Amino acid sequence: MKITIGIDLGGSTTKIVGFQDNKLKIPTFVKADNPIASLFGALGKFIYENSIQLNEIEKIMITGVGSAYVEQPLYGIPTYKVDEFTCNGLGGQYFTGLNDLIVVSMGTGTSLVQVNGDKIIHTGGIGIGGGTILGLSSLLLKTQDISQIMELASRGNLSNIDLQIQDISKTPLPGLPLSATASNFGKVRSLVSDEDIAMGIINMVLQVIGKSAILSSLNSNITNFVMTGNLAKFPQCKEIFQSLETMFHVHFIIPDHAEYGTAIGAALTEERHMEMRQIPSPEATPS
Repeated sequence: MKITIGIDLGGSTTKIVGFQDNKLKIPTFVKADNPIASLFGALGKFIYENSIQLNEIEKIMITGVGSAYVEQPLYGIPTYKVDEFTCNGLGGQYFTGLNDLIVVSMGTGTSLVQVNGDKIIHTGGIGIGGGTILGLSSLLLKTQDISQIMELASRGNLSNIDLQIQDISKTPLPGLPLSATASNFGKVRSLVSDEDIAMGIINMVLQVIGKSAILSSLNSNITNFVMTGNLAKFPQCKEIFQSLETMFHVHFIIPDHAEYGTAIGAALTEERHMEMRQIPSPEATPS
C-alpha cells in the first residue's frame, strides 16, 4: 500500500509524518529561515530516514500557515491543502480514540478545537504560547535558547516568583489548595535568580493555557483535553497540568509525538472524509 504524507508547515518549521498500512512512519521536524526551505528540507529528510522512494508516495496533505506559500504539487505528487483546525481535531482523536474532547494546540500562540464525533469546531485561541516564553525570556533572561530556558527552569523555585494562596490566607479557599497561584509573578519585590524567572515564565504560560482550555469547555460536558504542539515537550507540563486536574476534576492528556498532532491529522484528512483542496500543477492552471 502506498504512503500518505501529512505536513504541518509553519513560518519556519516543518513537521512531517507518513502512514503506510495504518502504521506511522518515523516523524521528522526541520527548522529553516523560510517556509519553502523548511518544507523541502523536512521532506527530503523524511524520505531519506524512512527509506522511501518518491513513487511510493500516493498523496501529500499539507496544512499550517506556511501552506499559503505552496502553489504547485510537491515533486509532481498529488498535493492537497487541508484546514489546520480540522487537522488539530483529527490528530487529537488519533492520539486518544475519544469522540468528545478539546484539542489544545500549543504553538507560538494557542488554539482550541472542540471535537464531538465528526464535528470539529475551532472555538477560539489565545496569544499565549511558545512565542510568549521566547519573548519574555529574551527580555528577562537575555536568551531565546529553549534548551537553556528549560534547564534554568529545572532549578527554579516558583515560591520566589508567584504569590500563592498560602501567602495571603491561613486556610484553603473553596476549591483552591494553599499551593494554588493567586498571582503569577505577584511575589517579585526584589532581584530573583534567572532560574526562578525561567520557572515563573514557563509556569505562567502553561497555567494560562490550561485554565483557558478548561474555561472553553464550560458550556459542554467535555472533561478531556489533548495537549499538542511543541510546548507539550516541556518537562514542566506534567506537574502543572496535574495540579489543574486535581483542582478542576478534568483530564489533560499529553501523548507521545504530541508535537506532530497537526501533521498526523493532515495525513488522516481523506480517510476521515474531511474537506481537502488539490493544488493544481502549473500547466493545469488557466492563463
